[in-house]
Amino acid sequence: MPQSIKIQLIYFSIMNVIGVIITVYDKIAAKAVPRHRVPEKALILFGFLGGALTMYITMLLIRHKIRKKKFMISFPLFIVLHLLIFLAVNFLVSKNNMRLFFENFKFC
Repeated sequence: MPQSIKIQLIYFSIMNVIGVIITVYDKIAAKAVPRHRVPEKALILFGFLGGALTMYITMLLIRHKIRKKKFMISFPLFIVLHLLIFLAVNFLVSKNNMRLFFENFKFC
């Protein structure tokens, strides 16, 4: 497995585990201690940075933030964005594709 794929998988794994933790924490805090909740901006930012997949699944499973359109729309978009970035990076990093890319790309 190429090094770039390993690094990306480790990064997204860590972000997704932390994403689940902060989503569950926010759900518990919403019921027990409302003053200590995770701000919505922080949840969205963390989803954007790589935790969207498991945060979205967790939100659906524990019924947290499912009525908020900004979460139910942005997180699936982030998931698609992450997939596209993952595929693009791995396409460009591979030596043969990188060479082909620059040979066929004409600079203005």
